[in-house]
Amino acid sequence: MTAKRRAEGPAVMRKPKRPGTTKRRVLRILKWFLIAALVGSLCLVGVFVYLYKTTSIPNPNKDFETQTSFVYYSDGKTELGQYATQNRQIIPLSEMPQNLQDAVVAAEDRTFWTNSGIDPKGIIRAAFNDASGGATQGASTITQQYVKILYLTQERSLSRKVHEAILSLKLQKQLSKDQILQGYLNTIYFGRGAYGVQAAAQAYFGVDAKDLTLQQSAVLASVLNNPSQFDPANGKSNKQALETRYRYVLDGMASMGNISDAKAHRAARHLPKLPVFSQASLNGGQRGHMLELVRQELHQLHFTDDQIDGGGLRVTTTLTRQAMAAAKSGVDQVRPDISDKYLHVAVATVQPGTGALLGFYGGQNYLRSQINWAEAGGMVGSTFKPVSLAAAITDGYSLKSTWEGDSPYTFPDGLQVHNEGAGEGTDYGPKVNSIFALEQSVNTAFVDMTASMQNGPQKIYTMANKMGIPPAEADPHYPGIPNTTQDLQADALITLGKSRVSAINMANAYATIANDGQRADVHVIDKVTDSKGKVLYQYKPHTTEAVRPDIDRDVSYAMQQVVQHGTGTNAQALGRPAAGKTGTATNDNGDVSSSWFVGFTPQLSTAVMYVRGKGNDPLNDWLPPYNGAAGYFGAGYPTATWAAVMKADLEGQPIEQFPPPANVTGTPPEPGHAPTPPPSPSPTKTRTTPSSAPTTSAPTTLPTKTHPTHPPKPTDTTSPTGPSLPTCFPPGHCNSSPPTSSPTTSPPTTSAPPSSSPTAAARPVVMSSREPWW
Repeated sequence: MTAKRRAEGPAVMRKPKRPGTTKRRVLRILKWFLIAALVGSLCLVGVFVYLYKTTSIPNPNKDFETQTSFVYYSDGKTELGQYATQNRQIIPLSEMPQNLQDAVVAAEDRTFWTNSGIDPKGIIRAAFNDASGGATQGASTITQQYVKILYLTQERSLSRKVHEAILSLKLQKQLSKDQILQGYLNTIYFGRGAYGVQAAAQAYFGVDAKDLTLQQSAVLASVLNNPSQFDPANGKSNKQALETRYRYVLDGMASMGNISDAKAHRAARHLPKLPVFSQASLNGGQRGHMLELVRQELHQLHFTDDQIDGGGLRVTTTLTRQAMAAAKSGVDQVRPDISDKYLHVAVATVQPGTGALLGFYGGQNYLRSQINWAEAGGMVGSTFKPVSLAAAITDGYSLKSTWEGDSPYTFPDGLQVHNEGAGEGTDYGPKVNSIFALEQSVNTAFVDMTASMQNGPQKIYTMANKMGIPPAEADPHYPGIPNTTQDLQADALITLGKSRVSAINMANAYATIANDGQRADVHVIDKVTDSKGKVLYQYKPHTTEAVRPDIDRDVSYAMQQVVQHGTGTNAQALGRPAAGKTGTATNDNGDVSSSWFVGFTPQLSTAVMYVRGKGNDPLNDWLPPYNGAAGYFGAGYPTATWAAVMKADLEGQPIEQFPPPANVTGTPPEPGHAPTPPPSPSPTKTRTTPSSAPTTSAPTTLPTKTHPTHPPKPTDTTSPTGPSLPTCFPPGHCNSSPPTSSPTTSPPTTSAPPSSSPTAAARPVVMSSREPWW
């Protein structure tokens, strides 16, 4: 047997390891945690008991805090209209069908008959969201909702939620469930100005509450959750949302044993018939369009329908009586004698520098049609071209830069863009400058301009947003009315105006040009107060630079030439300096579907649009001629309407002049667009017969052009306000059709060498061969 020897030195004393040390530490922590939780809970219970004993039920809010909201013109004194003068008729629970009572309970509070009047989970959820800064939460019981309506304000906060819970518990002790449900159904808001089920039954179905069917009861129970979202009269999407909520209510009734599954299934097949009732005559004419536009902006400012229809708001708008009257009178003076059921005219006037919507004309009497065409808009055609010019000068080009003016412009895949005119379109020569291209709305020049910029389509898209035309998807940096633009795409044809823009947003985009390139956000509400005068919202004026001021002056100058020498000469009837652009757009069938003129003076910017039917029906061969010319072009009815509107709008205001052009020059990103010295006057040709048209085969590149550049008329070479710039190019064609002879002399520098002229192979492919005209 052997033994281990201990190492030399003093013995090492080892402390024996106590079993369960870690376990005891965990138990000790848990014990103190439980003690803290218990103390905290007792404190909370104590606080709640204290609040319960010290909180008394107040007197009911006078008229349940429902007061008519009034809307005023910009002076803040002249009444424009009002929202939902309250409509309430108190009825006993015995006159409310059992199906209605069951449907409301299934929709809003399925534990109503058994709960204590509060929703602890809802309170905890509200506390969590309040502490985390999240959105406030609803999901109150019917008792809590009734308390909020009867005793409290519409404030959404944790303290109000706790107060609501305490009052709910007290009310539960004083009133029976039947009494609470009766009070709730007589006070809750159903939309359409209806408070309580009796008014709602009349507003939605034209019957008394006691006569409501199961399906009708389920509809009202669905709507009260969110009247704005679930009222089918507000649009197709609202009806779809109602159908979903409607099925939810019926399923709830079945699951609670109120009705059989078979009955619920039959009722859920379709909504009951919802009669169309004529709205109050107070909303007739344009007033209904005005009030609806204001309501939409109030929603964007986070005011609820309850507040709008019953909160006693005082809303001061930007609209003026003069501008509203001017829009209507201008339309009445000019529009042809065609029913407004088929021909829709839209007008919008915006104040440069503030973005205030001063006036508009939305079309038909609101009681006959709720479509506001000033907001709905249409394809803008060539009124989009000033946006492209602003982007091109920003990119390094200038008013003197030259572009392809001959028609057609052919892309590598064979698709073509034509200028306006018979056959293949008008030829203006291979080098037309920016001013003339805008004057005569030369499509080929602007397609060339787009292709000659670095990432031209995207730069034009961005410029449009900056100037006041919202993007395709809503962006808070680029608001508008509405805040999106349908079909706005950064493609090769963006410059020709395929996008559908509202007249309001087009007027604001041009107001940016009138305001030295500074965009103000368009809006219709200036101030909102409560019935006691407390300010709830005040618009804060601000502007954002969209276009550099010197570039803006050049764009404005080119647009002035459109009125003086180009397609917008009918605007001269205004009798004061003006700038603008005509626009005519074609649909997929090649028919003219919309006709525009948008223009401005230093004081005001106005857009006018003519469309037919659903907004895409043909105007050509339908609109009568205007002054002997085709009536469907923007140069006709729209321009004349614009002049009539602006004349009435500016009556009594001083005549103001535009600043002179800045003649900005930069470094073009692509060669081949330099100005050319003017040769002796000579005409260009117009393709009017098939024999003068180019080959019909789809070329892969554009042929090199050798036509000499044509000079401006001597009388048009200087601006009346300052710097010398050609305003009519080629000569003699500002107000007449181009002749067909060829030039006889030209200096060598007037033709572009092949190496400096970009070819079609470098240009983007487009999706369609159709394009707007001027």
